[in-house]
Amino acid sequence: MKQVDVIIIGGGPGGLAAAAGARQAGADSVLVLEREDKSGGILNQCIHDGFGLVRYKSMLTGPEYARKARQEALDAGAQILTRAMVTGLTRDRVVTAVTRQGLFRARAGAVVLATGCRERTRGAIAIPGSRPAGIYTAGTAQNLMNTKNLMVGKRVVILGTGDIGLIMARRLTLEGAQVLCAAEMNPVPSGLERNVSQCLYDFGIPLYLRHTVTNIFGRKRLEGVELSQLDENGRPIPGSQKQIPCDTLLLSVGLIPENEVASQAGAALDPRTNGAVTDEYLQTSVPGIFSCGNSRRVLDLADFVTLQGLAAGGNAARFIRGEALDPMPPETSNAMAKGLPQPGAVTCILCPNGCRVTDKGDGTYEGNRCPKGEDYARQEAVAPKRVLTTTLKGRDGRLVPVKTAAGVPKEQLLSCMKTLRHLQVPEGTLVPGDVAAVNPFGLGVDLVVSGEV
Repeated sequence: MKQVDVIIIGGGPGGLAAAAGARQAGADSVLVLEREDKSGGILNQCIHDGFGLVRYKSMLTGPEYARKARQEALDAGAQILTRAMVTGLTRDRVVTAVTRQGLFRARAGAVVLATGCRERTRGAIAIPGSRPAGIYTAGTAQNLMNTKNLMVGKRVVILGTGDIGLIMARRLTLEGAQVLCAAEMNPVPSGLERNVSQCLYDFGIPLYLRHTVTNIFGRKRLEGVELSQLDENGRPIPGSQKQIPCDTLLLSVGLIPENEVASQAGAALDPRTNGAVTDEYLQTSVPGIFSCGNSRRVLDLADFVTLQGLAAGGNAARFIRGEALDPMPPETSNAMAKGLPQPGAVTCILCPNGCRVTDKGDGTYEGNRCPKGEDYARQEAVAPKRVLTTTLKGRDGRLVPVKTAAGVPKEQLLSCMKTLRHLQVPEGTLVPGDVAAVNPFGLGVDLVVSGEV
């Protein structure tokens, strides 16, 4: 049986960081097992920007962040095996996986669980009604659109205000769909203020708070949903129902840590969250098996997942040498404000502080902890700009994530997207940072490649 010092299950930001951390802490052999075709996890389909403010001090798209994390793991000397589905893990750290080369089995000196999380589905929230096509979790719709170039629908209702759902409201609108509304059962949205503002308010998409879907109509394809207002106890208010004709329903109603592999090894799970229970060193109840990131507890930012991954990988390497383990970094939460944008205030997006900056009306601002916040708030008041992210298809069928090299006027986002529908990426090898189109909108802003092809 193959012997490996540290095996990491999952090649998302946590797993890639754990690989780098294990190697940096002295592990001789480190192997990442990733079930998808490419490491990077959910980041590969998150073509929008907003990642990396903590880790890399810059605004990156998901694919850009994944590329940096992948390269750090490889530069540290870790091995990454993709298309490897882990099917078994024992208490004595024997890992079994199915790969394109056949059955893989290895005994690890230590294991790091970086299996991430999954979305709650319709079954988890028990929406009544028929079972037609056209109902997706927001992440599934994101994957279909951003990695497979498949449009999921034309008239869309979004249930839940998690950040993925909000971002998909913008993505669908930019691609020509009509997002009819977003509904949230709570009195405030669960996503970031910046996403409520830039993904709903920017496009005039209605937001219904204390509402939920109480029925679904359609046989083969979704034909409509029933939306009901909720009372303070979360019960539908009789007579408040309204039918909304639509062909697509996206669910953005929460995330659950993915821990089937952890449970096979007998690791204790939190019954409330399904997250792996760990000590202060990120070690589970099974000695030598560690957990980090969203498989342990769903975190706000990929940056925080990376920090935990580095710590878990380092402790995995120390465990196999019998050294004292280091305490995990402090639990971190996103400083950016969540919920409804406040009248007269702007949430700065230029750094992790997420300052809520208020225009006092006399040419001065308050609430910002650095000059950038005031500059951002002033621009939002006078000439708001947005970085446009999308995908372009090449003549050879390649789907290439792209973004504008700088912000474009907010009111021109839809017209810019119309221009891009007539563009194809250049032929030949393309890497992130390459110019995909020079000044395509006549605004002095180039379009650049933002992900690996």
